[in-house]
Amino acid sequence: SRVEVGRILQASGVPTIEFRAAVVIGSGSASFEMMRYLTERLPAMITPRWVRTKTQPIAVRDVLRYLVLAAELPPELNRSFDIGGPEVMSYQDMMHRYAKVAGLPRRVILPINLLSPQLSSHWVNLVTPVPKAIARPPVRSLSHPATCTESDIKQWIPDPPEGLINFDEAVGLALTRIQDAEVATRWSGASVAGRPSDPLPSDPDWAGGTLYEDIRVLHTTASPADLWAAVDCIGGDNGWYSARLLWEVRGFIDRMAGGVGLRRGRRDPNTLRVGEAVDFWRVEERLPPSLMRLRAEMKMPGRAWLEFTVEPDEAGGATLRQRAVYWPRSFVGHAYWWSVAPFHAFVFPPMARHIVERAEAGTAVSGRIGA
Repeated sequence: SRVEVGRILQASGVPTIEFRAAVVIGSGSASFEMMRYLTERLPAMITPRWVRTKTQPIAVRDVLRYLVLAAELPPELNRSFDIGGPEVMSYQDMMHRYAKVAGLPRRVILPINLLSPQLSSHWVNLVTPVPKAIARPPVRSLSHPATCTESDIKQWIPDPPEGLINFDEAVGLALTRIQDAEVATRWSGASVAGRPSDPLPSDPDWAGGTLYEDIRVLHTTASPADLWAAVDCIGGDNGWYSARLLWEVRGFIDRMAGGVGLRRGRRDPNTLRVGEAVDFWRVEERLPPSLMRLRAEMKMPGRAWLEFTVEPDEAGGATLRQRAVYWPRSFVGHAYWWSVAPFHAFVFPPMARHIVERAEAGTAVSGRIGA
């Protein structure tokens, strides 16, 4: 266990500072990821009794602050410190609070006595992507109260003037990357440094919440300028390069649900600008001649983006990378993705193919696009 590792290190003769934390609130923390997935995927759940165990969660930003300032502690110091956030609550309380911060309906949680830690880890593995081997240790630890038994660390590392981050703010920071639609770093696996609460490229696949993607990559002999022109004229009267009937049906469904449908069109048939509407999308980012990102404004139980990148090659051609990204909200959001996923084969592959064909034909700005 982590406690045993700490004891071994402190007995090694090498001065060791050990920080003992309960639930760390941030992407990649196994306990936090379990809470995230359980809360987002299950509107009602039967849970083991350990969900009522008291714990003292701490934001990953505060953990990192302790780790950085630990380098300034006296070198002869050799001990453990309990660290925790400003609030003590149960895992059940955390799930309710997470749902509130994430904008989800209040969850129905019914604790029972029949689920052992072993069964609980199997159950977590069944309904979340967190592997059983990863879930078992935090499940076992959650069976026992995990609050600070001492606060000696404050003598060496005082709290910041604004205080430690509370639970709701910590969850909000963990969700900010998706809520703010900052999809480029998180979803492309780039190694650009971000906030401490953000997912990292080195995080396991189950960290950071569920995201669904459809990625298509095609190379073309067309110039980057022609390929960009084909991307830049998508939508409105020009169409969406694929399955016109499916787009019209989706627009009709959106209007019936109270959305805008396809009736907004686009301002100019040849070029787009950041912030303007394109049917039931909005241009979120446009960096000609390399990046176009559209954010969906259609009615759906989640958030979605459609992104195009154009990369030139040494021979004068270019590569198109087309990526559809969907972030589900709750169980209904996951069900929505799987209900429409079969239709993606008729939408996204021909979309990428027709963009390339349009670029190669040099007719990106004239005529309606798509079947």
